[in-house]
Amino acid sequence: MRILGITIPETKRLEIGLTALFGVGRSRAQQILDKAKVDWGTTAKDLSAEKEAEIKKIVEALKIEGDLKREISGNIKRLKDIKCYRGVRHSRVLPTRGQRTKTNSRTRRGNTRKTMGTGRRAVDKK
Repeated sequence: MRILGITIPETKRLEIGLTALFGVGRSRAQQILDKAKVDWGTTAKDLSAEKEAEIKKIVEALKIEGDLKREISGNIKRLKDIKCYRGVRHSRVLPTRGQRTKTNSRTRRGNTRKTMGTGRRAVDKK
């Protein structure tokens, strides 16, 4: 089964398989299946053609995938343009939600270390 160009896994339960779509989590997948009157545990290969079409119709009415990604990036761009605090944090590639940066957020700051320790090499003494 394909929805909006994304293949839904055939062997997984639909409740889990629909989460392959960007913008659809577990709770939204359950809401979609409830609207379509499909059991959550049904797999994609066991669906009838009319149930499959009904699920596609419900999903296509939602704002997911490209539209949602476009909206999110537009919101971030707006924050950057008005130069609010969150926009400045986005532009500097730092955490935007108040997390500390002295000891954490290494991956966000680009200071990843592969091994434990300070990252400095020990000076050999003779």
